[in-house]
Amino acid sequence: MFTVGVELTADQVAALRGLVNSPDVAASVGTRARIVLWRAENRRKTEIAALAGVSRPTVDAWLARYEADGIAGLLDHKRGAGREQVPARIRARILAATRTSPPAGLSQWSSREMVKFIARTEGVSVSWHYVAKLWRDTGLKPHRHGTFTLSRDPAFADKLADIVGLYLDPPGGAVVLSIDEKTQVQALDRTQPVLPICFGVTEKRTHDYVRHGTTNLFAALDIGTGRVYGECKPTRNGADFVAFLDKAVKPHRGKDIHIVLDNLSTHATPEVVKWLEAHPRVEFHFTPVGSSWINQIEIWFGIITRQSIRRGTFSSVKVLVTQIRDYITHWNTDPKPFEWTATTDEILAKVRLTQTNIKKLVDNNGK
Repeated sequence: MFTVGVELTADQVAALRGLVNSPDVAASVGTRARIVLWRAENRRKTEIAALAGVSRPTVDAWLARYEADGIAGLLDHKRGAGREQVPARIRARILAATRTSPPAGLSQWSSREMVKFIARTEGVSVSWHYVAKLWRDTGLKPHRHGTFTLSRDPAFADKLADIVGLYLDPPGGAVVLSIDEKTQVQALDRTQPVLPICFGVTEKRTHDYVRHGTTNLFAALDIGTGRVYGECKPTRNGADFVAFLDKAVKPHRGKDIHIVLDNLSTHATPEVVKWLEAHPRVEFHFTPVGSSWINQIEIWFGIITRQSIRRGTFSSVKVLVTQIRDYITHWNTDPKPFEWTATTDEILAKVRLTQTNIKKLVDNNGK
């Protein structure tokens, strides 16, 4: 017979050992059961504390818990206040209001502003914790924002099908290049360069900076290989674009070349038209108006911005240009093409859904 302030029966011992050996019980609960069993074997409390890796007062606490409540005293109990009881009508009101514009003067909803709004309009008090949890549970994120553009190009579907067709089924033996310019890339010089990460501290940089000028990055992405050819120029005009085209297509001489590009004015100057006439094996494929996101080079521009430019510290435009060139060299050491998977029908379906959702939001805000 075991004793822990009170006697333990064989069934109690079996139950405690079941906690110790069960794979479904937390290790901390198993340790508490061991404390009781070790004490039942007449071990000293200091020895038990050493074996369990806890303090002597902790041993006393769990022995007292077991003596008072049995097995239940060793289990973890949920903490915190009870669940807030909010009528379904108020829950629906919060969700509906979240999908409309906030009161005049506010640019976005916050959980605390929603609490004030519900108290003012419904005469009901809810906590901001409830509002925040409701937003998490329903996937609403009013603190986030983004931008969008819906193309009004009457030939949107045809242009989309043309370019997506090049991505998903490029012509045999031909080269597809995605070309664009990243304009006005700034050479920002921080008063203190980026400080490296250390224990418990994120990377830091000073807020203030000095501008040392800008450059324009012309880039061409071979969608078949993932290789990028890039060149920085101080200006951006038709002559600059023609000069870049000459260098971009030179490695593919003798092949049919399809170039995807957007509707910038510099892509349709008299110099560009004349150059295109002199290169009959080159064909331009313009993205729909307001839809440059279809151009794969835009994906690469986002990558070089995040990985090389945004956090950089540049004492001159020359330093910035060197950084960009080095990054392109780094990229081309192990290039990988982007895998385009969206079909024309899938994109058109998403565009129609977006148009429908925007109309609903506009109608809601008008109520």
